[in-house]
Amino acid sequence: MSARKFVLKQQYRTSMGILSEILQIIMDGGIGGVIVSEISRKANLSHNATVENCQKLINACLINSDRKGRNYIFVVTTKGIEFFQEFRRFQEVVQEMNLRY
Repeated sequence: MSARKFVLKQQYRTSMGILSEILQIIMDGGIGGVIVSEISRKANLSHNATVENCQKLINACLINSDRKGRNYIFVVTTKGIEFFQEFRRFQEVVQEMNLRY
């Protein structure tokens, strides 16, 4: 019998997973908000990808942006907090069912 090497397939993040992670980072920033570069670094995304994803969250009214000097500060909205809590519940159910969304 020949020995087989099993290579684990790299699991890529889904777009919903990335948006959820960005939302979590912004929530962790509190009322002071978070700048793009911090989100980019913590979420391991390029600057452009971070801006695009933040724009999606702004369009959905889940976060707000405010300009302070040269930086944009992102702050989560009440709707964003509610969405995040519901999304976490959904993730738990999906995980229990051993599904990938």
